Amino acid sequence: MKLTIFAATGGIGRHLVDQALAERHYVTAVVRDPGKVTADVRAIKADLLNPDADTLQTAVAGADAVLSGLGPRKLKDAGVTAPGTLAIVQAMRATGVRRLVVVSAAPVSTMPSPGRPNPPRDPGEGFFTRAVLTPLVKAALRKHYVDLARMEDVLRDSDLDWTSLRPPRLTDKPLTGNYRTAIEASAGGHLVSRADVAHGMLAALDRPETIRKAVGIAN
Repeated sequence: MKLTIFAATGGIGRHLVDQALAERHYVTAVVRDPGKVTADVRAIKADLLNPDADTLQTAVAGADAVLSGLGPRKLKDAGVTAPGTLAIVQAMRATGVRRLVVVSAAPVSTMPSPGRPNPPRDPGEGFFTRAVLTPLVKAALRKHYVDLARMEDVLRDSDLDWTSLRPPRLTDKPLTGNYRTAIEASAGGHLVSRADVAHGMLAALDRPETIRKAVGIAN
């Protein structure tokens, strides 16, 4: 397939590129600094904080699917994901590309947003996670999760065939391929490697049951 990968030099994006190439996909990497792209792929420079519509349309035109590892590198950068994803969605709609897979976060399942002010209880959360862990994490990273919840509003408001993967805490452990997924629910674990999240994102391309769904993932 022809894949366009946004944030291709980020923690998850690097794994997406490497795994996509290993599966013999043709990759376009969209990054702020093409000099950081070490793989032999087509690289396009774009800043999703100040998006240029023509550049983004060039990046996604002709793609079979778009994958985004977009997210803040530091807590102070929280707020990039929703507007950046909106710019991606607009470019896809302008070029007729429909399949989009993005990364979100597990606590977003119960995070209120303008489009979903009263989110349902997550059926995959145990008592400790629901009563103790999730509230603590939301309090510490509230701005980040508000941004991700609004990103998912952008997806639901679009007519695209999107999938949002919701991992818990990310690690830098190697790819195992041994992870659980759950549609519209937490997958039950507290950790998952970035490499396995990338694997799950690519696997979602062949899972039509994940279209227009959020998917929990965990090791």
